[in-house]
Amino acid sequence: MNNLESKNENWERKLLEKLVFSSINEQKRTRRWGIFFKSLFFIYLFILLSLGLGWIGNSGVRIADKHTALVNLHGEISADSISSANNVNSSLREAFKDKNTQGVVLRINSPGGSPVQAGYINDEIRRLRTEYPKIPLYAVITDICASGGYYVAVAADKIFVDKASLVGSIGVLMDGFGFTGTLEKLGIERRLLTAGENKGFLDPFSPADPKQKDHAREMLKEIHDQFIGIVQQGRGDRLKDTPEIFSGAIWTGEKSIELGLADALGSTEYVAREVIKSEYIVDYTAKEGIAERFAKRFSEVSMNILSNSAWKFR
Repeated sequence: MNNLESKNENWERKLLEKLVFSSINEQKRTRRWGIFFKSLFFIYLFILLSLGLGWIGNSGVRIADKHTALVNLHGEISADSISSANNVNSSLREAFKDKNTQGVVLRINSPGGSPVQAGYINDEIRRLRTEYPKIPLYAVITDICASGGYYVAVAADKIFVDKASLVGSIGVLMDGFGFTGTLEKLGIERRLLTAGENKGFLDPFSPADPKQKDHAREMLKEIHDQFIGIVQQGRGDRLKDTPEIFSGAIWTGEKSIELGLADALGSTEYVAREVIKSEYIVDYTAKEGIAERFAKRFSEVSMNILSNSAWKFR
């Protein structure tokens, strides 16, 4: 009887062990498959985010069909914006070097910005047109193309506008505020120490210095003359001989055609279809991904911390 009970106990123990190991193995398989499917999901999500946020761009990609290349210049033109010279110029280079590009459209919607950045883009457009003489470049203006935006546009072969577009503002400005009267009323004394008589140039908390104001006007006139020269070089005989063109005024698209600031009415699709004769449009515009935005923001915060804890050269 004892032997029988012993055999029963062994059998039950072995069966229990098999059930336990079977359960453990099943849990392991379930966990492995769970990890596998979770990994697939995260890979799929990463690809979607990469495409959506611009981590995966079209740099180096060649389109098989003949097409019109599109590059957008949107918003303020500055060194740290999406419409910086670095971003716009790299996009233009990608567009021009594709062997299937039949023409390039630079679509502009910008109130202007840095004359230096605009000058870099203008120079690069001229260089690319020389390097690729068979590929035309047309500027298409949407809502606004003013100041630095127009500085860029005049490098194009032709400028197309909508009748309600705003075009022009060929001028230069330097603005600011004066707070000296306000400080006196508040009983605040401005204490500015400098090495160099013009180091506090046009300081808003100090009375305006006539010599510094004259110097500022001379600099503005010099840059304005450069702007005028670029416009005359780009537009040539198409410009009407009227001084108001360079007064800093702005006009509608229809009026800009009359003045020779633009050539004709036309959208991006119109230019691609009717002028370039290749209605298939491929966008080469550089896109700023979340990684670049994070790096830029981190750099700004770091610079702010350093600037608040160190002597400043400005």
